[in-house]
Amino acid sequence: MRGAYLKLFAICLVSAPAVVQAGYVQLPGLEVPSSAAADRDSVVRIFNQSYNAYRSFAFGHDEVEPLSQRPSDFQNGWGATIVDAMSTMYIMNLTDFFEEALNFTQTIDFTKSKPPTSIFESTIHYLGGLISAYELSGKQHSFLIDKAKQLADRLSLGWSRDNAIPFDSINFSTNRPIIQTSNIAEAGTLTLEWSRLSEYTGNDTYRKLAEGSVLKIADNVTYPYPDLPGQGIYPGTGDPVGGYVTWGGGSDSYFEYLIKYAQLSNTNNNVFADSWLTAVDSSIKILVKTSTIGNHVYLADFDDERRIRHVGSHLACFYAGNWLLGGKLTSNDTIVNLALQLNDACWNTYAGDATKIGPEAFAYISSDGNFTGGSNPSDDQIAFYQEHGYYITDAVYVQRPEVLESNFYAWRVTGDPVYLQRAQSAVASFQTFLSTPTGFTGIFDVNDPQTGKLDVTESFWFAEVLKYLYLTFDDPSHISLDDYVFNTGAHPLLATKAESTYGSGQLIPSTTNKFVLRPGPLPAVSPLSLGLNLKLGFL
Repeated sequence: MRGAYLKLFAICLVSAPAVVQAGYVQLPGLEVPSSAAADRDSVVRIFNQSYNAYRSFAFGHDEVEPLSQRPSDFQNGWGATIVDAMSTMYIMNLTDFFEEALNFTQTIDFTKSKPPTSIFESTIHYLGGLISAYELSGKQHSFLIDKAKQLADRLSLGWSRDNAIPFDSINFSTNRPIIQTSNIAEAGTLTLEWSRLSEYTGNDTYRKLAEGSVLKIADNVTYPYPDLPGQGIYPGTGDPVGGYVTWGGGSDSYFEYLIKYAQLSNTNNNVFADSWLTAVDSSIKILVKTSTIGNHVYLADFDDERRIRHVGSHLACFYAGNWLLGGKLTSNDTIVNLALQLNDACWNTYAGDATKIGPEAFAYISSDGNFTGGSNPSDDQIAFYQEHGYYITDAVYVQRPEVLESNFYAWRVTGDPVYLQRAQSAVASFQTFLSTPTGFTGIFDVNDPQTGKLDVTESFWFAEVLKYLYLTFDDPSHISLDDYVFNTGAHPLLATKAESTYGSGQLIPSTTNKFVLRPGPLPAVSPLSLGLNLKLGFL
């Protein structure tokens, strides 16, 4: 019976009629109203205020602590904010900042690092930032590629034990990887940057390493649902660790890059697009849940004991934008329409609280219950849910971009002005609740701003949040979604000419139980990073 259902759904999914020609993402002829220029300028002012605080108190370091007015180095001390901000500087035409950043990047020594060094974090922020800046500025600054190569050569130590899956953490002092469990996001979010580095260096090894990692993960299909691999993986063998399935932290950008790599490269290997389509198909069957209040559509998690967890996170809300992108590339209305519903539900977590800024994590109740894997909701949480259709489980806001990222995709795909209005609301909330005398930062409680502010301005505030907001209000032909592919750090990379179709058009069939459970489990829902925990004083 299940096989018959899979076949029926596959017909619906793969054969849904196209709205526009296959392979094109943006709404043709889309324009912003003249009033959007003022909103765009407001975003630039926020960038300037934030970056000038960094220049005053932390230039050359990774981040600024605006309240303490001092630097911090949680991303290896290479000047993460500078490299992460470069593509946004160029897009915003902040020429002086960009020239200053170019001069700084020439001085970075990527052979030295404050350990440990993450392949994943270094790839999405540093490699992505350097390569994007190189492309955006007309490929005239070749030293950006030289620096990217210097870093990638050291990061390749993650594969030094002849393993297909890289160990994510590298000790640059010993030139050895740290032997520990990884996850599919860390191991599967390298293809965009490493393949593009191969193109510019002529060394195909970078591409082969990154592709090989994804192909190994895709081969480890976690039963019983096709192409929804568990979150954890052990690089030494490639075996899954546990079976926790989520589109949130630890898994998120693995799924994201499957379809984006197909778009960036036009690879003739259908595994990437087919795995993405199959993951979406399985998620629609198993993970899509609707709240009993408000009929908000969410993607649930699925734990090691095969229980649905009715949880969501700011991190996971990227999925709406990713499904919009993939749905348009595959000309699939089913995916596009569901993505818009997912986007609305994620935005609702902004609209529902006191600051109109979304929390780190939330939960909800659907017709099949409210199990989250944690404690039962309090009376206050239930009352909040009855009003808003979700309740907050982690109220911190750490300058995450994902909801505004998906809102950007929704605007560029549909042209519905409601997405401009939502972006305006976010800008107003940021100005009201995140501003300090020396820049912008996060807050401890989105529903009670009196609890105070965090003391860090994240590098991805510049790379992601402010870029997506700016581009929402900018001319849609500038950095078009048909011309560029954004890496998971929002660094745009030049896309190849769109294919007429992506993938084989066939879902990947289910396999038998083939994974070996190793000791676990991994943290479940979008845990804060070690560095962020240290910044917030939790460790």
